Amino acid sequence: MLQIESLVHFTIPVKDLDRSEKFYTEILGLKRIRRNSHMVFMRTPDDQHFVLTYSDNPIDPNVGDKHEIHTAFQVTSAEYDRARIFLASQQVRIFKEEDRRSGTFQGRSAYFHDPDRNVIEIIDLQNNPHDQSED
Repeated sequence: MLQIESLVHFTIPVKDLDRSEKFYTEILGLKRIRRNSHMVFMRTPDDQHFVLTYSDNPIDPNVGDKHEIHTAFQVTSAEYDRARIFLASQQVRIFKEEDRRSGTFQGRSAYFHDPDRNVIEIIDLQNNPHDQSED
């Protein structure tokens, strides 16, 4: 078996780099590190990375408002409450909210789509996610 040390980055497929960069920087408040002709390299405040990558393939990872395939970002309790209001003001529809009290990731979460229908989750974690063995 491999001995993985940590996650370096993950990739989110997009159709329009300009539109996606604007969404992830101006709506989600994440930082652009650099950009080339087909990728925008992004960073979270805690120095985690992901890449918005242009995809020739259709992007529709979930049917309707399903959310099994998604990317989750942690927020504080105060930011969760503020984010709900801010997203509505930006015409970003939260299509599902949960308040999980069991499982791997406990706390309040809200799910919404990015401009390409990738599902984004913001979650106010109430406990250490590494303490649980099953979701």
